[in-house]
Amino acid sequence: MSASAGTGVFVLSLSSIPSCYLFNSLIYSNNSSDAFVFAGCAAVLILAISARFMFKKKAPADPLFYVYAVYAFLSVVNLIIGLEQDNIIYGFVTFYLKEADPHINTAHGHMISYWDGWVHYLMYLLMIAAITWGDSYRTIGLYWVGSFLMRAIVYILGNAVGKYGSQVGPLFLLHMLYISVSVWACFRIFSQPSTQDAQVTNIQEAPRRSLLRRPLDLLFIIYLIPAFGFCVLRGLVALDCSSKCCQDYTQLYEPYLKDPSAYPKVQMLVNMLYSGPYYIITLYGLLVPGCEWMPDLTLVHSGALAQVRTAGYS
Repeated sequence: MSASAGTGVFVLSLSSIPSCYLFNSLIYSNNSSDAFVFAGCAAVLILAISARFMFKKKAPADPLFYVYAVYAFLSVVNLIIGLEQDNIIYGFVTFYLKEADPHINTAHGHMISYWDGWVHYLMYLLMIAAITWGDSYRTIGLYWVGSFLMRAIVYILGNAVGKYGSQVGPLFLLHMLYISVSVWACFRIFSQPSTQDAQVTNIQEAPRRSLLRRPLDLLFIIYLIPAFGFCVLRGLVALDCSSKCCQDYTQLYEPYLKDPSAYPKVQMLVNMLYSGPYYIITLYGLLVPGCEWMPDLTLVHSGALAQVRTAGYS
């Protein structure tokens, strides 16, 4: 397949800029969130049909090509949202920010907009380029899987228990559709064959050496033990632990955990239930080397933690 397919996706993604301005101008006068949802669905549908006709002669065999094409379009929209929230631009998503989605105006939603608009957008373009050139994109895909899963879990649970739970509308159903398609994409990525044959060979040879002869592994073990303890501490703080240690920690270091939107608190709980088991499994993998699943699990976890750091929960 020629590189024109990837170039076409890039051009389509940039078409979100005039589309946002046009839809905002037309819909803002109607002051209707239902009209906004309808316009959003129409835009995505037109985008998918346009992509299909553009690549009709040399249609990519991988269906994820079209998924990432749509997601690249949405990533540029999220970047526009972040820029308008910071008053760098105006008049592109004004209605969306004021009426459609209250979650996006939280600190969590604001940082996620930038994360999706920059990092996810780059990953989508790289995976589209890999599909275009017939290369494997499993490594980048696993990193995206971790980032997406962390974002989706926090978004759903935060909406369920936070102050915006009573304001769930049609837009939430669109988010659930996005999550459903993304989960399917995750399974597609996991099903791809691994390209790390040389690395697997090194992993299989590792049991022949003692831990003292593996200083890097020993260093990771020394790090993982306090990291697990800190992860549990933040989870207990999120659960409103009454001990003086937890109360002082909240007041002095992470007061945003009291945010009524509940996204920071949910994030800490997910960290405890997500990163905590990972640290234990990784300790096992380092103490008893030869686990071929370690590289994949590390990529997924790295993507999740990178998303957490960008959301401000360092």
